[in-house]
Amino acid sequence: MFSLAARRIIASTRVTITRSLHAAARPQMLHPAPRPLVARRFEHTTAPGQTLQERANFQGDWIAPVVPYERVKALTEQPNENVYLIDVREPEEVAQGAIPSAVSIPLSGFAQSIKLDEAEFKEKHGFNKPALDKEVIFYCRSGKRSASASDIARRNGYKNVLNYEGSWLDWTARQGTPGAGAS
Repeated sequence: MFSLAARRIIASTRVTITRSLHAAARPQMLHPAPRPLVARRFEHTTAPGQTLQERANFQGDWIAPVVPYERVKALTEQPNENVYLIDVREPEEVAQGAIPSAVSIPLSGFAQSIKLDEAEFKEKHGFNKPALDKEVIFYCRSGKRSASASDIARRNGYKNVLNYEGSWLDWTARQGTPGAGAS
């Protein structure tokens, strides 16, 4: 029989030869084959009282109006029951600190939470669900997730949606709060 070293060389050579044969059998493709088109059917419905033009405007690109730091600062000093300041960061991020008077709904579950009825919402989050006509200001770490939350809220019927674009990073930089550089 062969020694252990010889068997390893033979096995290694066998793998190399097999790979070479498989590679030679495959034709070289410069461009991948096009994927077949899949037809999908979408329902085109409108909400009661909504025209097709309103629906088209609603589904178009939309960027939430931006609220400045000064407005958020004023809300923390004098909270208003008609304005919700919602932090959409994840719980481990919120543990590092939050803007005073803000409530938390992580973006990862925001779309599901916003569809809950008032009782389920209050049980899950510990505060009343904002009415569709209330002013809702979203913030996150840097303003990206809050923009997504703003869009989700708008698509679910909220009319007065704002985005604190600077979000937690802006707040901590202006307040001198620790954690400004946290990810």
